Amino acid sequence: MMFRGLTVRDCGAPLVLVALFGLAFSVAPAQADPVNIFVHPDHPGPPLPIALPDFPGASPAESELGHNIMSVVSADLERSGLFKPIDPKSFIQDAASLKVSPRFGDWRLINAQEVVSGGVATQPDGSIKIEFRLWDVFAAQQMTGLALSIDQAHWRRVAHIIADEIYKRTTGEDGYFDSRIVYIAESGPADRRVKRLAIMDQDGAQNKLLTECCALVLTPRFSPTPGSQEITYLSYAHGTPRVYLFNIDTGQQEVLGEFPGMTFAPRFSPDGNKVIFSLSTNGASEIYTMDLRTRKATQITSTRDIDTSPCYSPDGKYITFNSDRGGFQQIYTMNADGTDIKRISFGTGRYATPVWSPRGDLIAFTKFEGQNFSIGVMKPDGSGERILSNGFLVEGPTWAPNGRVLMFFRQTQSDSKGRGGSTRLYSVDLTGANEREVVTPQDASDPAWSPLLPR
Repeated sequence: MMFRGLTVRDCGAPLVLVALFGLAFSVAPAQADPVNIFVHPDHPGPPLPIALPDFPGASPAESELGHNIMSVVSADLERSGLFKPIDPKSFIQDAASLKVSPRFGDWRLINAQEVVSGGVATQPDGSIKIEFRLWDVFAAQQMTGLALSIDQAHWRRVAHIIADEIYKRTTGEDGYFDSRIVYIAESGPADRRVKRLAIMDQDGAQNKLLTECCALVLTPRFSPTPGSQEITYLSYAHGTPRVYLFNIDTGQQEVLGEFPGMTFAPRFSPDGNKVIFSLSTNGASEIYTMDLRTRKATQITSTRDIDTSPCYSPDGKYITFNSDRGGFQQIYTMNADGTDIKRISFGTGRYATPVWSPRGDLIAFTKFEGQNFSIGVMKPDGSGERILSNGFLVEGPTWAPNGRVLMFFRQTQSDSKGRGGSTRLYSVDLTGANEREVVTPQDASDPAWSPLLPR
Protein backbone atom coordinates (compact mmCIF):
# COMPACT_ATOMS: atom_id res chain seq x y z
CA MET A 1 0.00 0.00 0.00
CA MET A 2 1.28 3.46 -0.84
CA PHE A 3 0.50 6.54 1.26
CA ARG A 4 0.47 9.90 -0.48
CA GLY A 5 -0.13 13.46 0.58
CA LEU A 6 1.06 13.12 4.19
CA THR A 7 3.47 15.56 5.79
CA VAL A 8 4.34 15.73 9.43
CA ARG A 9 6.13 18.31 11.54
CA ASP A 10 6.91 18.51 15.22
CA CYS A 11 5.16 21.25 17.20
CA GLY A 12 7.82 23.45 18.71
CA ALA A 13 10.93 21.49 17.65
CA PRO A 14 13.25 21.22 14.61
CA LEU A 15 12.27 18.92 11.77
CA VAL A 16 13.89 15.64 10.82
CA LEU A 17 12.87 14.60 7.29
CA VAL A 18 12.54 10.94 6.30
CA ALA A 19 11.34 9.73 2.87
CA LEU A 20 8.75 6.98 2.40
CA PHE A 21 7.54 5.92 -1.04
CA GLY A 22 7.66 9.56 -2.15
CA LEU A 23 5.83 10.52 1.03
CA ALA A 24 7.17 13.44 3.05
CA PHE A 25 7.11 12.43 6.68
CA SER A 26 8.96 14.36 9.38
CA VAL A 27 9.22 13.58 13.06
CA ALA A 28 11.32 15.56 15.50
CA PRO A 29 12.74 14.48 18.84
CA ALA A 30 10.64 15.12 21.90
CA GLN A 31 11.32 18.27 23.92
CA ALA A 32 14.41 18.09 26.11
CA ASP A 33 12.67 19.54 29.17
CA PRO A 34 12.27 16.85 31.86
CA VAL A 35 8.81 15.67 32.83
CA ASN A 36 7.77 13.65 35.83
CA ILE A 37 5.93 10.84 34.03
CA PHE A 38 7.55 7.54 33.14
CA VAL A 39 5.89 4.13 32.80
CA HIS A 40 8.15 1.06 32.48
CA PRO A 41 6.56 -1.60 30.23
CA ASP A 42 8.19 -4.46 32.19
CA HIS A 43 6.96 -3.19 35.58
CA PRO A 44 4.02 -0.93 34.70
CA GLY A 45 2.02 -0.81 37.93
CA PRO A 46 -1.47 0.67 37.60
CA PRO A 47 -2.31 2.02 34.14
CA LEU A 48 -1.66 5.74 33.67
CA PRO A 49 -4.82 7.94 33.67
CA ILE A 50 -4.84 9.91 30.40
CA ALA A 51 -7.44 12.33 29.03
CA LEU A 52 -8.07 12.00 25.29
CA PRO A 53 -10.66 14.60 24.20
CA ASP A 54 -11.95 14.47 20.63
CA PHE A 55 -10.12 16.78 18.25
CA PRO A 56 -12.49 19.66 17.38
CA GLY A 57 -13.12 20.90 13.85
CA ALA A 58 -14.92 23.81 12.23
CA SER A 59 -17.41 21.57 10.42
CA PRO A 60 -19.40 18.46 11.41
CA ALA A 61 -17.26 16.38 9.03
CA GLU A 62 -14.04 17.63 10.63
CA SER A 63 -15.39 17.02 14.13
CA GLU A 64 -16.46 13.49 13.16
CA LEU A 65 -12.97 12.80 11.83
CA GLY A 66 -11.46 14.16 15.05
CA HIS A 67 -13.72 11.85 17.06
CA ASN A 68 -12.78 8.83 14.94
CA ILE A 69 -9.05 9.51 15.24
CA MET A 70 -9.15 9.85 19.01
CA SER A 71 -11.31 6.73 19.34
CA VAL A 72 -8.53 4.72 17.67
CA VAL A 73 -5.84 6.44 19.75
CA SER A 74 -7.77 5.62 22.93
CA ALA A 75 -8.28 1.98 21.89
CA ASP A 76 -4.57 1.55 21.04
CA LEU A 77 -3.38 2.94 24.36
CA GLU A 78 -5.96 1.07 26.42
CA ARG A 79 -5.10 -2.26 24.75
CA SER A 80 -1.44 -1.80 25.72
CA GLY A 81 -2.46 -2.12 29.37
CA LEU A 82 -0.24 0.84 30.29
CA PHE A 83 -2.87 3.59 29.93
CA LYS A 84 -6.34 4.18 31.35
CA PRO A 85 -8.35 6.60 29.17
CA ILE A 86 -10.55 8.76 31.38
CA ASP A 87 -14.31 8.89 30.74
CA PRO A 88 -14.95 12.02 28.61
CA LYS A 89 -18.09 12.72 30.67
CA SER A 90 -15.82 13.81 33.53
CA PHE A 91 -13.93 16.42 31.47
CA ILE A 92 -14.27 19.98 32.81
CA GLN A 93 -12.44 21.90 30.09
CA ASP A 94 -13.91 21.65 26.59
CA ALA A 95 -11.78 20.56 23.63
CA ALA A 96 -11.97 23.94 21.83
CA SER A 97 -10.45 25.93 24.71
CA LEU A 98 -8.01 23.07 25.44
CA LYS A 99 -6.60 23.56 21.95
CA VAL A 100 -5.62 27.12 22.93
CA SER A 101 -4.15 26.22 26.33
CA PRO A 102 -4.82 23.53 28.95
CA ARG A 103 -6.28 24.58 32.28
CA PHE A 104 -4.12 22.17 34.22
CA GLY A 105 -6.10 22.59 37.44
CA ASP A 106 -9.23 21.26 35.73
CA TRP A 107 -7.37 18.13 34.60
CA ARG A 108 -5.80 17.59 38.01
CA LEU A 109 -9.28 17.56 39.53
CA ILE A 110 -10.15 14.44 37.54
CA ASN A 111 -6.75 12.85 38.25
CA ALA A 112 -5.50 13.00 34.64
CA GLN A 113 -1.72 12.66 34.55
CA GLU A 114 -1.53 13.34 30.83
CA VAL A 115 -3.89 15.17 28.50
CA VAL A 116 -3.90 15.41 24.71
CA SER A 117 -5.00 18.51 22.81
CA GLY A 118 -5.37 19.04 19.09
CA GLY A 119 -7.64 19.88 16.21
CA VAL A 120 -8.69 19.03 12.65
CA ALA A 121 -8.92 21.51 9.75
CA THR A 122 -9.50 21.14 6.00
CA GLN A 123 -6.82 22.73 3.79
CA PRO A 124 -7.48 24.58 0.49
CA ASP A 125 -6.14 21.60 -1.49
CA GLY A 126 -8.63 19.25 0.22
CA SER A 127 -6.13 17.63 2.56
CA ILE A 128 -6.73 17.48 6.30
CA LYS A 129 -4.42 19.13 8.83
CA ILE A 130 -4.24 17.52 12.28
CA GLU A 131 -2.42 19.06 15.23
CA PHE A 132 -1.58 17.07 18.34
CA ARG A 133 0.11 17.92 21.66
CA LEU A 134 0.74 15.76 24.73
CA TRP A 135 0.83 17.54 28.09
CA ASP A 136 2.13 16.54 31.51
CA VAL A 137 -0.69 17.74 33.76
CA PHE A 138 1.19 17.94 37.07
CA ALA A 139 4.36 19.48 35.61
CA ALA A 140 2.15 21.81 33.48
CA GLN A 141 4.32 21.46 30.40
CA GLN A 142 4.23 20.01 26.90
CA MET A 143 5.83 16.61 26.40
CA THR A 144 5.66 16.29 22.61
CA GLY A 145 3.56 17.29 19.61
CA LEU A 146 3.05 16.85 15.89
CA ALA A 147 1.28 18.57 13.03
CA LEU A 148 0.18 16.33 10.16
CA SER A 149 -1.31 17.01 6.73
CA ILE A 150 -3.03 13.92 5.30
CA ASP A 151 -5.31 12.56 2.68
CA GLN A 152 -8.45 11.82 4.67
CA ALA A 153 -8.39 8.16 3.57
CA HIS A 154 -5.34 7.55 5.77
CA TRP A 155 -6.77 8.87 9.03
CA ARG A 156 -6.44 5.51 10.80
CA ARG A 157 -2.70 5.43 10.25
CA VAL A 158 -2.42 8.95 11.66
CA ALA A 159 -4.24 7.75 14.79
CA HIS A 160 -1.72 4.92 15.21
CA ILE A 161 1.18 7.37 14.73
CA ILE A 162 -0.21 9.64 17.46
CA ALA A 163 -0.65 6.64 19.80
CA ASP A 164 2.96 5.60 19.10
CA GLU A 165 4.21 9.09 19.97
CA ILE A 166 2.29 9.07 23.26
CA TYR A 167 3.56 5.56 24.09
CA LYS A 168 7.16 6.46 23.30
CA ARG A 169 7.18 9.74 25.22
CA THR A 170 5.60 8.09 28.27
CA THR A 171 7.53 4.79 28.37
CA GLY A 172 10.81 5.65 26.69
CA GLU A 173 10.24 2.69 24.34
CA ASP A 174 9.17 2.71 20.69
CA GLY A 175 5.49 2.08 20.11
CA TYR A 176 4.06 -0.69 17.96
CA PHE A 177 0.63 0.57 16.86
CA ASP A 178 1.63 1.75 13.36
CA SER A 179 2.18 -1.79 12.12
CA ARG A 180 0.36 -4.65 10.43
CA ILE A 181 -0.28 -8.36 10.89
CA VAL A 182 -0.24 -11.00 8.18
CA TYR A 183 -2.00 -14.23 9.15
CA ILE A 184 -3.88 -17.28 7.89
CA ALA A 185 -7.64 -16.72 7.54
CA GLU A 186 -9.44 -20.04 8.06
CA SER A 187 -12.94 -21.09 7.03
CA GLY A 188 -14.95 -24.22 6.26
CA PRO A 189 -15.43 -27.52 8.11
CA ALA A 190 -12.53 -29.20 9.87
CA ASP A 191 -12.09 -31.86 7.18
CA ARG A 192 -12.16 -29.30 4.31
CA ARG A 193 -10.44 -26.29 5.86
CA VAL A 194 -9.74 -23.34 3.55
CA LYS A 195 -6.64 -21.37 4.54
CA ARG A 196 -5.89 -18.05 2.84
CA LEU A 197 -3.28 -15.37 3.37
CA ALA A 198 -4.73 -12.21 4.95
CA ILE A 199 -3.45 -8.88 6.27
CA MET A 200 -4.80 -6.30 8.72
CA ASP A 201 -3.73 -3.44 10.97
CA GLN A 202 -2.35 -4.55 14.33
CA ASP A 203 -5.68 -3.70 15.99
CA GLY A 204 -7.67 -5.96 13.62
CA ALA A 205 -8.96 -3.17 11.36
CA GLN A 206 -8.75 -3.06 7.55
CA ASN A 207 -8.76 -6.80 6.99
CA LYS A 208 -7.90 -7.91 3.45
CA LEU A 209 -7.47 -11.35 1.87
CA LEU A 210 -4.32 -11.65 -0.24
CA THR A 211 -4.61 -15.09 -1.86
CA GLU A 212 -7.29 -17.09 -3.63
CA CYS A 213 -9.38 -19.71 -1.88
CA CYS A 214 -8.11 -22.80 -3.70
CA ALA A 215 -4.46 -23.00 -2.54
CA LEU A 216 -3.55 -23.93 1.02
CA VAL A 217 -1.09 -21.41 2.53
CA LEU A 218 0.89 -21.58 5.79
CA THR A 219 3.56 -19.78 7.87
CA PRO A 220 3.56 -16.22 6.47
CA ARG A 221 6.45 -14.03 7.64
CA PHE A 222 7.24 -10.36 7.04
CA SER A 223 10.58 -9.12 5.80
CA PRO A 224 12.21 -7.18 8.67
CA THR A 225 13.87 -4.73 6.29
CA PRO A 226 12.62 -1.14 6.89
CA GLY A 227 10.41 -0.07 4.00
CA SER A 228 10.04 -3.59 2.63
CA GLN A 229 6.55 -4.84 1.91
CA GLU A 230 7.49 -8.47 1.21
CA ILE A 231 6.15 -11.63 2.81
CA THR A 232 7.51 -15.14 2.57
CA TYR A 233 5.12 -18.06 3.04
CA LEU A 234 4.52 -21.72 2.26
CA SER A 235 1.92 -22.70 -0.33
CA TYR A 236 0.48 -25.96 -1.67
CA ALA A 237 -0.73 -24.21 -4.84
CA HIS A 238 0.47 -27.05 -7.07
CA GLY A 239 0.09 -29.97 -4.71
CA THR A 240 3.54 -29.84 -3.13
CA PRO A 241 4.81 -27.28 -0.59
CA ARG A 242 6.82 -24.44 -2.09
CA VAL A 243 8.24 -21.29 -0.57
CA TYR A 244 6.85 -18.11 -2.14
CA LEU A 245 7.66 -14.42 -1.98
CA PHE A 246 4.71 -12.01 -2.02
CA ASN A 247 4.92 -8.24 -2.55
CA ILE A 248 2.01 -6.55 -0.73
CA ASP A 249 2.21 -3.35 -2.78
CA THR A 250 2.14 -4.98 -6.20
CA GLY A 251 0.45 -8.31 -5.45
CA GLN A 252 3.27 -10.06 -7.31
CA GLN A 253 4.13 -13.61 -6.22
CA GLU A 254 7.12 -15.71 -7.16
CA VAL A 255 8.41 -19.15 -6.23
CA LEU A 256 11.60 -18.92 -4.23
CA GLY A 257 12.94 -22.19 -5.57
CA GLU A 258 12.27 -25.81 -6.41
CA PHE A 259 13.52 -28.34 -3.87
CA PRO A 260 13.51 -32.15 -3.94
CA GLY A 261 11.68 -32.48 -0.61
CA MET A 262 9.22 -30.81 1.77
CA THR A 263 10.07 -27.22 2.69
CA PHE A 264 8.92 -25.66 5.96
CA ALA A 265 8.89 -22.49 8.05
CA PRO A 266 10.59 -19.90 5.79
CA ARG A 267 11.82 -16.67 7.43
CA PHE A 268 13.84 -13.68 6.26
CA SER A 269 17.28 -12.78 7.54
CA PRO A 270 17.44 -9.42 9.39
CA ASP A 271 18.83 -7.63 6.33
CA GLY A 272 16.17 -9.14 4.06
CA ASN A 273 18.78 -10.61 1.69
CA LYS A 274 18.28 -14.26 2.66
CA VAL A 275 15.52 -16.67 3.56
CA ILE A 276 16.14 -19.45 6.07
CA PHE A 277 13.99 -22.60 6.07
CA SER A 278 14.03 -26.33 6.72
CA LEU A 279 13.99 -28.99 4.02
CA SER A 280 12.87 -32.55 4.70
CA THR A 281 14.31 -35.46 2.72
CA ASN A 282 14.57 -39.17 3.58
CA GLY A 283 13.05 -38.70 7.03
CA ALA A 284 15.47 -35.98 8.17
CA SER A 285 14.94 -32.25 8.19
CA GLU A 286 17.90 -29.88 7.72
CA ILE A 287 18.18 -26.09 7.80
CA TYR A 288 19.09 -24.17 4.67
CA THR A 289 19.57 -20.54 3.72
CA MET A 290 18.95 -19.05 0.29
CA ASP A 291 20.46 -15.84 -1.04
CA LEU A 292 17.56 -13.95 -2.63
CA ARG A 293 19.84 -12.24 -5.14
CA THR A 294 21.60 -15.33 -6.48
CA ARG A 295 18.99 -17.97 -5.49
CA LYS A 296 21.87 -20.08 -4.16
CA ALA A 297 20.87 -22.44 -1.33
CA THR A 298 23.32 -23.41 1.42
CA GLN A 299 22.80 -26.25 3.89
CA ILE A 300 23.89 -25.28 7.42
CA THR A 301 22.88 -28.30 9.54
CA SER A 302 23.57 -31.95 8.84
CA THR A 303 22.07 -34.67 11.04
CA ARG A 304 19.69 -37.61 10.74
CA ASP A 305 17.26 -35.79 13.00
CA ILE A 306 14.59 -33.12 12.54
CA ASP A 307 15.90 -29.54 12.63
CA THR A 308 13.21 -26.97 11.88
CA SER A 309 11.64 -23.56 12.69
CA PRO A 310 14.86 -21.55 12.29
CA CYS A 311 14.92 -17.85 13.19
CA TYR A 312 17.78 -15.34 13.09
CA SER A 313 18.82 -13.09 15.97
CA PRO A 314 18.21 -9.41 15.10
CA ASP A 315 21.93 -8.82 14.47
CA GLY A 316 22.06 -11.81 12.09
CA LYS A 317 24.92 -13.48 13.96
CA TYR A 318 22.96 -16.37 15.47
CA ILE A 319 20.07 -18.71 14.69
CA THR A 320 17.61 -20.36 17.04
CA PHE A 321 15.75 -23.50 15.97
CA ASN A 322 14.07 -26.57 17.42
CA SER A 323 15.37 -30.10 17.02
CA ASP A 324 14.83 -33.63 18.30
CA ARG A 325 18.55 -34.39 18.08
CA GLY A 326 18.63 -34.82 21.88
CA GLY A 327 15.84 -37.39 21.84
CA PHE A 328 12.85 -35.06 21.97
CA GLN A 329 11.92 -31.59 20.73
CA GLN A 330 14.02 -28.80 22.31
CA ILE A 331 15.31 -25.33 21.43
CA TYR A 332 18.87 -24.76 20.25
CA THR A 333 21.03 -21.86 19.14
CA MET A 334 23.99 -21.80 16.75
CA ASN A 335 26.16 -19.39 14.85
CA ALA A 336 24.77 -18.17 11.54
CA ASP A 337 27.06 -20.57 9.65
CA GLY A 338 25.75 -23.60 11.59
CA THR A 339 28.66 -23.96 14.02
CA ASP A 340 28.65 -24.04 17.84
CA ILE A 341 25.21 -25.63 18.34
CA LYS A 342 23.93 -25.34 21.92
CA ARG A 343 20.75 -26.61 23.56
CA ILE A 344 19.10 -23.86 25.62
CA SER A 345 15.76 -25.35 26.79
CA PHE A 346 15.89 -27.69 29.77
CA GLY A 347 12.43 -27.53 31.30
CA THR A 348 9.92 -30.36 31.33
CA GLY A 349 7.96 -30.95 28.14
CA ARG A 350 8.74 -30.22 24.50
CA TYR A 351 9.58 -26.86 22.92
CA ALA A 352 8.88 -25.51 19.43
CA THR A 353 8.58 -22.41 17.18
CA PRO A 354 11.38 -20.32 18.74
CA VAL A 355 11.33 -16.65 17.65
CA TRP A 356 14.03 -14.14 18.56
CA SER A 357 12.83 -10.80 19.95
CA PRO A 358 13.56 -7.69 17.82
CA ARG A 359 15.42 -6.38 20.89
CA GLY A 360 17.63 -9.50 20.98
CA ASP A 361 17.04 -10.05 24.69
CA LEU A 362 14.49 -12.90 24.60
CA ILE A 363 13.36 -15.90 22.57
CA ALA A 364 9.64 -16.70 22.49
CA PHE A 365 8.48 -20.29 22.13
CA THR A 366 5.59 -22.74 22.20
CA LYS A 367 5.75 -25.42 24.89
CA PHE A 368 3.89 -28.76 24.99
CA GLU A 369 3.56 -30.56 28.30
CA GLY A 370 1.04 -33.39 28.48
CA GLN A 371 -2.24 -31.92 27.20
CA ASN A 372 -1.21 -28.36 27.99
CA PHE A 373 0.16 -25.84 25.49
CA SER A 374 1.93 -22.65 26.56
CA ILE A 375 3.46 -19.50 25.10
CA GLY A 376 6.59 -18.41 26.93
CA VAL A 377 9.89 -16.56 26.72
CA MET A 378 13.47 -17.25 27.82
CA LYS A 379 16.80 -15.50 27.51
CA PRO A 380 19.06 -16.58 24.63
CA ASP A 381 21.16 -18.64 27.05
CA GLY A 382 18.03 -20.50 28.22
CA SER A 383 17.74 -18.80 31.60
CA GLY A 384 14.75 -16.86 32.90
CA GLU A 385 12.06 -19.04 31.34
CA ARG A 386 8.55 -17.79 32.07
CA ILE A 387 5.13 -18.69 30.74
CA LEU A 388 2.85 -15.89 29.51
CA SER A 389 -0.23 -17.81 28.38
CA ASN A 390 -1.51 -21.38 28.21
CA GLY A 391 -4.52 -23.34 27.08
CA PHE A 392 -5.89 -26.31 25.15
CA LEU A 393 -3.87 -25.22 22.11
CA VAL A 394 -1.86 -22.01 21.96
CA GLU A 395 0.88 -21.72 19.36
CA GLY A 396 2.83 -19.58 16.92
CA PRO A 397 4.21 -16.55 18.84
CA THR A 398 5.25 -13.45 16.89
CA TRP A 399 6.83 -10.28 18.29
CA ALA A 400 5.60 -6.70 18.10
CA PRO A 401 8.29 -4.48 16.55
CA ASN A 402 9.24 -3.04 19.96
CA GLY A 403 9.74 -6.49 21.55
CA ARG A 404 7.27 -5.80 24.37
CA VAL A 405 4.17 -7.65 23.12
CA LEU A 406 3.54 -11.06 21.54
CA MET A 407 0.71 -12.25 19.32
CA PHE A 408 -0.24 -15.91 18.94
CA PHE A 409 -3.23 -18.08 18.05
CA ARG A 410 -5.49 -20.01 20.39
CA GLN A 411 -7.69 -22.96 19.40
CA THR A 412 -10.64 -23.90 21.59
CA GLN A 413 -11.67 -27.51 22.01
CA SER A 414 -14.60 -28.79 19.98
CA ASP A 415 -17.20 -31.19 21.30
CA SER A 416 -17.31 -34.95 20.62
CA LYS A 417 -18.99 -34.30 17.25
CA GLY A 418 -16.38 -31.75 16.17
CA ARG A 419 -18.61 -28.73 16.80
CA GLY A 420 -17.87 -25.50 18.59
CA GLY A 421 -14.09 -25.23 18.18
CA SER A 422 -12.58 -21.95 16.96
CA THR A 423 -9.13 -20.55 16.24
CA ARG A 424 -8.48 -16.92 17.18
CA LEU A 425 -5.61 -14.46 17.55
CA TYR A 426 -4.52 -13.02 20.90
CA SER A 427 -1.91 -10.59 22.12
CA VAL A 428 -0.13 -10.64 25.49
CA ASP A 429 2.52 -8.39 26.99
CA LEU A 430 5.71 -9.58 28.68
CA THR A 431 4.11 -9.42 32.12
CA GLY A 432 1.56 -12.04 31.01
CA ALA A 433 -1.14 -9.95 32.72
CA ASN A 434 -2.57 -8.19 29.68
CA GLU A 435 -3.98 -10.77 27.24
CA ARG A 436 -6.46 -9.55 24.61
CA GLU A 437 -8.25 -11.11 21.65
CA VAL A 438 -7.52 -9.49 18.29
CA VAL A 439 -10.88 -9.77 16.56
CA THR A 440 -10.90 -11.07 12.96
CA PRO A 441 -13.86 -11.69 10.61
CA GLN A 442 -13.29 -15.45 10.65
CA ASP A 443 -11.02 -17.99 12.28
CA ALA A 444 -7.36 -16.98 12.20
CA SER A 445 -3.99 -18.61 12.88
CA ASP A 446 -0.22 -18.24 12.50
CA PRO A 447 0.12 -14.44 12.81
CA ALA A 448 3.28 -12.55 11.83
CA TRP A 449 3.87 -8.97 12.99
CA SER A 450 5.39 -6.43 10.60
CA PRO A 451 8.06 -3.89 11.54
CA LEU A 452 6.79 -0.35 12.10
CA LEU A 453 5.58 1.05 8.79
CA PRO A 454 8.04 3.40 7.09
CA ARG A 455 7.82 7.06 8.10
